[in-house]
Amino acid sequence: MTSLSGGGNAAHPDRIDTSRPHPARMYDYFLGGKDNYEVDQRAAEQFMKAAPEVREGVLANRHFMHRAVRHVVAEGGVRQILDVGTGLPTEPNVHQVARSLAPETRVAYVDNDPIVAAHSRVLSDDPDTTVVLADLRDPRAILDHPQVRAVIDFDRPVALMLVAVVHFVADAEDPAGVVATLRDALPVGSYLVLSHATGDVHEDRREGAAAVYDNASASLRLRPHAAVRDLFGDFTMVEPGLVRVTDWRPEEERRPDAPPIGIYGGVARKDA
Repeated sequence: MTSLSGGGNAAHPDRIDTSRPHPARMYDYFLGGKDNYEVDQRAAEQFMKAAPEVREGVLANRHFMHRAVRHVVAEGGVRQILDVGTGLPTEPNVHQVARSLAPETRVAYVDNDPIVAAHSRVLSDDPDTTVVLADLRDPRAILDHPQVRAVIDFDRPVALMLVAVVHFVADAEDPAGVVATLRDALPVGSYLVLSHATGDVHEDRREGAAAVYDNASASLRLRPHAAVRDLFGDFTMVEPGLVRVTDWRPEEERRPDAPPIGIYGGVARKDA
């Protein structure tokens, strides 16, 4: 198992670091979960002061994920999902959404927070699901991980999920190259599902919000539409393209007073 983020102790990567907030645990707090610590709660509350719409944003992001999974399974015919940066389980999770449509779907979850590994015990009797402790910033380690390879056959179409995770990869860590390595490993007929926070929507407070993550185990990089679109490479975008997550094939009307959500989301297919 690999962890490069500082989510664990450098000498003992399987140890949970409670000295700094972790994005996955903050996300869990935003969603009303209980798998977080006081350090995560303090940082999350600070972020909510800078971005009061964050709780609606993370819910909108999860609903986008649900719709995207249903699309790649029902319309795309994909039966394998590689979910990188999965975070802490929140029902319904990816495998539950996918298997409600295709029970044979295989799922590999990947995250760099050791607390996620504790949830692998729940799935230990499921041969078609695995939870791997690894880091997006080392994509080769993910692709070569024996547990990933035991579940995912890279000779058949795969849906790669990068939902609300690439914005934790700093520019110096080459996010475009990281995503390209994963994209290039996918065969024709595969999909990329990606969402990414942006400062395009709330430009007046983007710096204050992002600064909350400066002391976390991964900093937050808000990127403009063009930079997020480039992460899809030459994959063919599924309509309506890269839009705010609330606008990607919504299934119900948003209330008139709902705040704008600064998260882009899109789905793209690898064609011949």
